[in-house]
Amino acid sequence: MNATVEGQPQSSAPVLAAYSYCEAVTGQQARNFAYGIRLLPTDKRQAMSALYAFSRRVDDIGDGTLPAEAKRERLEATRALLDRVRAGEVEEDDTDPVAVALADTARRFPIPLGGLDELIDGVLMDVRGATYESWDDLKVYCRCVAGAIGRISLGVFGTQPGAQGADRAPEYADTLGLALQLTNILRDVREDAGNGRTYLPADDLAKFGCGEGFGSATPPPGSDFDGLVHFEVRRARALFAEGYRLLPMLDRRSGACVAAMAGIYRRLLDRIERDPEAVLRGRVSLPGREKAYVAVRGLSGLDTRHIARRTVRRRA
Repeated sequence: MNATVEGQPQSSAPVLAAYSYCEAVTGQQARNFAYGIRLLPTDKRQAMSALYAFSRRVDDIGDGTLPAEAKRERLEATRALLDRVRAGEVEEDDTDPVAVALADTARRFPIPLGGLDELIDGVLMDVRGATYESWDDLKVYCRCVAGAIGRISLGVFGTQPGAQGADRAPEYADTLGLALQLTNILRDVREDAGNGRTYLPADDLAKFGCGEGFGSATPPPGSDFDGLVHFEVRRARALFAEGYRLLPMLDRRSGACVAAMAGIYRRLLDRIERDPEAVLRGRVSLPGREKAYVAVRGLSGLDTRHIARRTVRRRA
C-alpha cells in the first residue's frame, strides 16, 4: 500500500524505479519532447515519461528491421499489454517497468488509454506501407500517431477550473498533434523516402511535380519543390494557430510544457521554410541553446498570454 504525503499518494519503491527507467528512456531518446516535460511538476513529468516510453516502444517496433508479420505480432502483443493496464492487472512487481509506470499513471490521471490503441493502429498503417491520396487521408494517420498523443497528454495536464471553452480542449490538443506530425513529415521526407515511405499526400505531390519522390539531395527534375514545402508549411502554421488555443486553458507549468514542445517545432518549421531543400540534404534540427531558450520562453508564459489576448479579441 502506498503511503501519503500532504494528502497525496507517495509511490512505492518499485513504482519509483519504473518511473526512473521511463525518465531515462525519455532523456536519452526524446530530442525535443524532454525540453518540455522538464518544466512539469514531478507527478506530471513522471506520467508523461511513462506515456513517452510506451509510445517509443510502439514506434521502435514500427521502425525496426523485423519482417512485417513479426512487427504485427509484436504490436498486437503490445496492445495486449495495454489491455492488461486497462484492466488493472499489472502489479507493482511486474518485470516490465514501462507497464508498471503506465499502470500507475492510469490510476493517478484520467488518461484516455484508447489513444494508445490509436497509436498502435497508426504504426500498423506504416507496417502495411499505407500511402495517402489526400490531406483528409493523411489526417487519419496523423490523428492516430500524434493527435491521439495530444489528447492523452491532456489527461495528464488537465484544464484549469472555469477555463473558457474547455470543452474544446481535446480538439485543440488533437490539432496541435497534427501540426507537430506534419512538421515531422516535412523534416523527414528524405529519410522516409530512404525507408520506402511517402507521407505527403499524392494530390499535393502531383500538384507540384514531385510524384517521383525524394531519392536524392536535390529536388525531382522539373518540380516546384519549394512550392510544395511552402504549401505544407502554411497548412502546418494554420494547425499550430488553432491548436495553440489550448494554452490559456492549462495551468502555468502544463502550458509551459506544451508551449516549449510546440515552440521547438514551430522554429523547425521556420528553418524549413527559409531553406526548403535543407530537408533533402539532411535532418533539420535546432541547437540545444535554442531549445533551451524556447523552454524558458514557455515558462515565462509569453505564448500563453499572447494566445489569450488574441482569443479575447476574437470574441469581442
